[in-house]
Amino acid sequence: MKKNLLLCFFSFFLLINFTSATSKFSHRSHLQLPSNSNSPRSQAEKLIRSLNLFPKDAQPQSINESVTVDDTSKIFEKPLKFPNLIDNTSFTVEDLGHRAGYYKLAHSHAARLFYFFFESRTSKKDPIVIWLTGGPGCSSELALFYENGPFQIGDDLSLVWNEYGWDQASNLLYVDQPTGTGFSYSSDSRDLRHNEEGVSNDLYDFLQAFFAEHPEFAENDFFITGESYAGHYIPAFAARVHKGNKAKEGIHINLKGFAIGNGLTDPAIQYKAYTDFALDNGLIKESQYKTINKLLPACELAIKLCGTNGKITCLASYLVCNVVFSSILGIAGNINYYDIRKECVGSLCYDFSNMDKLLNQRSVRDALGVGDIEFVSCSPTVYQALLMDWMRNLEVGIPTLLEDGIKLLVYAGEYDLICNWLGNSRWVESMEWSGHQQYVGSPTVPFVVDGVEAGQLKSFGPLSFLKVHDAGHMVPMDQPKAALEMLKKWTTGDLAKDVGQDRMVADM
Repeated sequence: MKKNLLLCFFSFFLLINFTSATSKFSHRSHLQLPSNSNSPRSQAEKLIRSLNLFPKDAQPQSINESVTVDDTSKIFEKPLKFPNLIDNTSFTVEDLGHRAGYYKLAHSHAARLFYFFFESRTSKKDPIVIWLTGGPGCSSELALFYENGPFQIGDDLSLVWNEYGWDQASNLLYVDQPTGTGFSYSSDSRDLRHNEEGVSNDLYDFLQAFFAEHPEFAENDFFITGESYAGHYIPAFAARVHKGNKAKEGIHINLKGFAIGNGLTDPAIQYKAYTDFALDNGLIKESQYKTINKLLPACELAIKLCGTNGKITCLASYLVCNVVFSSILGIAGNINYYDIRKECVGSLCYDFSNMDKLLNQRSVRDALGVGDIEFVSCSPTVYQALLMDWMRNLEVGIPTLLEDGIKLLVYAGEYDLICNWLGNSRWVESMEWSGHQQYVGSPTVPFVVDGVEAGQLKSFGPLSFLKVHDAGHMVPMDQPKAALEMLKKWTTGDLAKDVGQDRMVADM
């Protein structure tokens, strides 16, 4: 009891002092910080725009129990053919192997996860790749239609084939998770998840049901991918799959690796990188850099108190540390914080409204089997449920996976501010594992696509880091060809070979 009171007092003390410090800082530097910046709800609604894509007028998703799920099989799936698809192929629905479905979560009160599954256009023996979008609470359909899915959306809401869809080299799974995201839903608020244990257990249960439904894919290599807040989801999920395999809990999942794109994984290191990245890219001046950096000690202390399983202190650290980010934005002006080369246009900085229009069409909803559930890109309810998870360090579980030979690829577009390449490269470089020194001493070499340098690659053993040129937060959207080549080389083991070949040449 006494400990909890002390933590609450410390959190309150931090917030009061930071309100005062921020007020003085704003006055000196002409920063316009929100007057209600200490409100958790206002911070949530503002910062969901800061880490992922928050649709205009989004509200918590309505519940519709008219969606029928077979409770005995726990998987309800149907063949999928989008009515808006401009199909210039001779494939049938069966040939394509496109499906959409619901999974009734085993350890929930009334939760259903929605997913898409697209068989590889090349071979069913290609790896299974699951994609998780961040937020938290943002639908994986954002990636499906704007990044690496089989289709792209035209202005007339027609769908055209994506030449660089990741289904060119893998069997693709997109899951709307956690519960309450996208088309996933529950009629019971107790199904909201508040930490990575709940999130990863749900995903593990889903995989067990998916491979029971599709045993023909159970032996395929399996890779976990995603971006943004999925920098939290992915390591936790990978650790959960590895744990299940070791304990022989159910169907063995042939986990080979996990990839994090422009993710938030180790906040203590990544938040400290904001001012360095901003100064290096001309977003702030040296004097402003020094002033904002005075906020960092309190941010670091708050994160340390949050640790990996804190509660009220994690909310305090969330509020304290995000003043650093909002201070930079106050100086930089109307930049797109996903791609600093661009202006932020509208509340999203990008216009993804065509996806909302498409997925709320009756013909499309009928094809998906989602009944009357209204689609929203991102859920404020899910976001706020995970606020105390935000500042936790998810790097801590990664070394064990690396030691057991599970590959990790961290990649980042060079023009993203919110989950910038500098912060990501720093946490990867500081991570302690048996190959730490060899990784640090490894050369950085060009990542070449069709004879042109598309990025800078550093790799040793199972660990790789790739800075992608001419890309922002959403690498597969900005550099689709390079992203597909990255996936192909990484899943086949050829990405690290590039570094080894260059090293041999340098040593000759």
